[in-house]
Amino acid sequence: MNLKIACKKGNNNIWTIDKIYSWFPKLKELEKHKGDELSGGEQQMLAIARALVGNPFLILMDEPTEGLAPLIVKMLIQVILELRKESLTILLAEQNSKVALNVSERCYVLTDGRIVFRGESDELKSNSVLMGTLFGIS
Repeated sequence: MNLKIACKKGNNNIWTIDKIYSWFPKLKELEKHKGDELSGGEQQMLAIARALVGNPFLILMDEPTEGLAPLIVKMLIQVILELRKESLTILLAEQNSKVALNVSERCYVLTDGRIVFRGESDELKSNSVLMGTLFGIS
């Protein structure tokens, strides 16, 4: 029911409910459950799935890994990487710099609301001095 409500019908329905269930088989198992009965990771899957059934060309993700178990974070990283392969644009706001840099092509690093770095994610990852300065990572 959670996905049917958000489903957008149109000529180019790339993201059908069946396709969503192939990406998130756990949601198929839980389709009769209410959203507030799901774990944090399951709720995050549902949030992404609900966005996808709207057949968007852009998805905004605000800290999708916050508070999730490492295993769920790993699964979510795979989903984000797969979505990129589907030519879906993702705007990701993420405090976990390792996650953000591993799933993005370009990044903007903010400190106190100001952009302190903008550029290619690989450029930043390969610059240990800059990584140390910005994130305390060497």
